[in-house]
Amino acid sequence: MLRSLPLGRLLPAALVAALVPLTANVPIGASADAPPADRTQRYEATIRWTAHGIPHITADDFGSLGFGSGYAASSLVICTLYDTVVTGRGERSLHFGPDARYDDQVTLDATNLQVDTVVGDLHARKVVETLLKDDVRGPGAQSRAMVRGYVAGVNTWIRRHGADITDPACAGLDVRPDITPLDLWYGVYLANLLASTGVFVKEIADAAPPSLTDPGLPTLPVAADVDRDALLTSLGRDPQRPFGSNATAVGGAASSTGRGMLLGNPHFPWRGRYRFTQQQLTIPGRYDVAGASLVGSPAVNIGWNSRVAWSHTVSTAYRFTPYEYRLLGPTTYLTSGGVAELERREVRVRVKQADGTVKTVTEDLYRTPQGYVIDAPDSLMPWSIASVWAIRDANAEQLRTVDTFLEMGKADDVRDLLRRQDAGGGMPWVNTIAADRTGDVLYADHSVVPNVPDLLATTCMTPVGRVLDQVAGLPGLDGTFADGRCAWGTDADAERPGILGPDNLPDVVRRDWVMNANDSYWLPNPASPLEGFAGIIGCERCQRTMRTRMVSQYVIDRLATGRKETPASLRGHEYANRVRAAEVMRQDGALDAVCDQTGESKACAALRKWDGRSDRSSRGYHLFLAFVENLPSVPLDLVDTVWTTPFDPNDPLNTPRGLNVDNPGVVQAMQTAIDQVRDAGIAFDARWGSLQVAGDRGAPPLPLGGGEGDDTGNANALASQNPADNTGRYRPVTYGSSHIQAIAFLDGGRVLARTMLTYSQSENPSSPFSADQTRLFSQERWVHFAFSPAQVRRATMRIEVVRG
Repeated sequence: MLRSLPLGRLLPAALVAALVPLTANVPIGASADAPPADRTQRYEATIRWTAHGIPHITADDFGSLGFGSGYAASSLVICTLYDTVVTGRGERSLHFGPDARYDDQVTLDATNLQVDTVVGDLHARKVVETLLKDDVRGPGAQSRAMVRGYVAGVNTWIRRHGADITDPACAGLDVRPDITPLDLWYGVYLANLLASTGVFVKEIADAAPPSLTDPGLPTLPVAADVDRDALLTSLGRDPQRPFGSNATAVGGAASSTGRGMLLGNPHFPWRGRYRFTQQQLTIPGRYDVAGASLVGSPAVNIGWNSRVAWSHTVSTAYRFTPYEYRLLGPTTYLTSGGVAELERREVRVRVKQADGTVKTVTEDLYRTPQGYVIDAPDSLMPWSIASVWAIRDANAEQLRTVDTFLEMGKADDVRDLLRRQDAGGGMPWVNTIAADRTGDVLYADHSVVPNVPDLLATTCMTPVGRVLDQVAGLPGLDGTFADGRCAWGTDADAERPGILGPDNLPDVVRRDWVMNANDSYWLPNPASPLEGFAGIIGCERCQRTMRTRMVSQYVIDRLATGRKETPASLRGHEYANRVRAAEVMRQDGALDAVCDQTGESKACAALRKWDGRSDRSSRGYHLFLAFVENLPSVPLDLVDTVWTTPFDPNDPLNTPRGLNVDNPGVVQAMQTAIDQVRDAGIAFDARWGSLQVAGDRGAPPLPLGGGEGDDTGNANALASQNPADNTGRYRPVTYGSSHIQAIAFLDGGRVLARTMLTYSQSENPSSPFSADQTRLFSQERWVHFAFSPAQVRRATMRIEVVRG
């Protein structure tokens, strides 16, 4: 019997395409140690591997489809996948010690013991087990089947290949085929909490009543005196480490095809828990979807089928509200029904000590009926002698995420996509931008949002809660009435109580174009401002970032020429690397005029010659980047005069503008930037690609175009956050553009799919799929993603039939 035959390496592609259908009933490409088919087998899937390690998985049912997905994912990201399981079990301290830190590269950064304390309590309260039994808040039959199959696929892969794991990232992990569906559901649940409970893990685990040494004296902050950036950082919205993503959908009225097109580019970590892998999932005649999935997700999270394509950007909506409770004693608080005691919970955590032995430690945390108590003075929510805060988390009350993504993959058009998303009710923290074959495009923020309309917020905010709202847009509510007049509302059209229903969430369907780049829902298209929604979702008539302005400007400029967007022109925006802030600041020669006032002739000559882009070959972008990064540090009384024309909500994509050459603070920012570049020993006219390189684990120092997103206005946003490799370089990239997809629907049912996984499929540095797509990304090229059955057959390089 022929097994594990690397057909694409031995035979011409045309012959491979001809052979595969002739041998459909023969297990060609079956894993060499796959068990023979028998009546006891529960799962069987065929994995056709194409270039760059992309698996195309075919099965007859959702359980087997999940099995193939889990098996394939294990071969690419087993260390992070198993690490995610360990985290979901509350066993990080057991594997890595209590004091080591866990950084998910997005919002959660805490010690292993702090993480295990919170996760351990979730297990003790059987939170996920309870949701699994809930017909409204819990998953449906198909997603349960996919998760069971996925876990079986992972365990089967570990049994067959676990002894051969070479990735050093598995050090400290005892990788065993012992994963259960419950383990995976806890992983899904924790991902749901990324923008809510996950932000406050330290503050939950370490919350303790005031004491003589830490009296927790009450304060009443004034909004004008609060450091907004520091407050946002404490709420998981660090302006220096922003959630990212762009997506543009072009409809039939603006496309050369007369059909929909989509360019999606989520900005996410290049390593760790929130890394994507690409896959295609097919049940012939029933289900066929391709795209990318986060580690541990059996469903495609961002992708397309033959009729509709979608991408996501992180939404500005809050997923939780804090409740402030008046204290009568250290743990005694007032409710509308009388006096109550905080629930003190003890959590036993097994920890590995320095000598390798294991002991059990006992930690505690506190709860009210609304949620976990936090001690978060940086967020204006300390546990003081006067009050204590707890958070109610809307995403902590659902386990519908897999259902939501699974159903979206079945959609026929953008309206059907949104209906299925709403029926799932589990879109945790992202907007949706989509295009379909008929030429309609969609923007929607129908994510999970607490049902706190403005009237409820206004009547229920405490004094400190009002400051939170004024500075950060987060209403802090009165816990005294948390079970009564200040409780979250219920909409008749909501999938479950406590969240806003579709009629109270923003969306628009158009025929020309829509976009989002992480600003609020307000302006998906200049002709369609969305207004009148609850403040907890985001702001209206508020300033847009330079990145939002750039993403919009690409389409505006294309259409202004009288030409429509083509599939090539739309995907070309990804690598154009225009820098919108420079385009605005250079108007009327202002940027050069500011530089000339420093008297730094060499630096100003380099800045003047700069091409205004962040291409690999661009010379001078690093100097402009340093200038923009220093602008916020000018004296407070000068910040508002950086621009001569301030923001105008009636002209939001062209204001603010006019760099103020007469502002000494602006000139000082330029001088500081020049000094920083000089002190770093970098030439003013250095090529950007010599400075910005790949920095994820095992990556060669490949030169990369793109750059800082929000402030300088790069759509191809990249950042350096805790680089793993190439740390001696100026800017080793570990965050930003990730699974990029350019999808165009063509006549005859065809789909034109071009993709790029910037950090490549495999996290193992020794894999041939560890940096191959990163090289293509460096060269500004695309992967031709095989999607139709004929394309997949022609592109197949290896076939595995996997059973378990």
